[in-house]
Amino acid sequence: MTTLVFGKTGQVAHALQQQVQVTALDRAAADLSDPAACFAAVMAHKPDVVINAAAYTAVDRAEEEPALAHLINADAPAAMAQACADLGIPFLHVSTDYVFDGTGITPWAVDAPIAPVSVYGRTKAAGEDAVWAAGGQHAILRTSWVFSDHGANFVKTMLRLSETRDALSVVDDQIGGPTPASGIAAALLTMAQAMQDGQKGGIYHYAGTPAVSWKCFARETFKAAERDVLVTGIPTVDYPTPAIRPLNSRLDCSTLETDFRIKPPNWKADLAKIVSNLVQ
Repeated sequence: MTTLVFGKTGQVAHALQQQVQVTALDRAAADLSDPAACFAAVMAHKPDVVINAAAYTAVDRAEEEPALAHLINADAPAAMAQACADLGIPFLHVSTDYVFDGTGITPWAVDAPIAPVSVYGRTKAAGEDAVWAAGGQHAILRTSWVFSDHGANFVKTMLRLSETRDALSVVDDQIGGPTPASGIAAALLTMAQAMQDGQKGGIYHYAGTPAVSWKCFARETFKAAERDVLVTGIPTVDYPTPAIRPLNSRLDCSTLETDFRIKPPNWKADLAKIVSNLVQ
């Protein structure tokens, strides 16, 4: 299976390259702000499957750059999906819990109504719609709270702060499932192979279990690193950001297990390995 991946330096794209031989496109090879270039890249490579692991993920900056965020998160995936539809090959697209409004405490089902409350969330939702509208065989994989030992993420930020501080205040009313990038990559590859073998696709969720707050995730990070840091919980209102964050990021992953036999990862096991790599 020849696999073309959009994105090269992001967490999921990096994990994909670590697990299998893929052709990963960076900005020089396919600028996501140029949808026509993305379409042309797919047509030129003619792979067996395409995975879009790239996105505009600067959640707060997106509030000031909505046009650029839409171009990268919606128009570019639309072009990729159309090229895949024209070639008759599967297209897998990574999305986010931010397509939901974050209300309630029940895990979001794949068919729950979407109602994004930020520019980032709205552009990702538009990307989902565009992928579906292309009419080809596709799968949209929503995930949340991605972490790894590569790139920028919450775990690395906490470890960096703990080098100079012994006490931190962390939001404790946002609840979600921390998700290892390696697990997302493995899930995408399993799905891609199954879709090439005839599995239809659709919208799926993949997130770590159990669901926790950012405060608890921080505490587990310091525990794994054997660092004595006092973590105090604060409400979201005490940590204002330009973009609204969903309070409830729990995702119901049952359909992914039913269709592809992929179970949600236990993030604690992955966290221990990743923290060990980082502190060494």
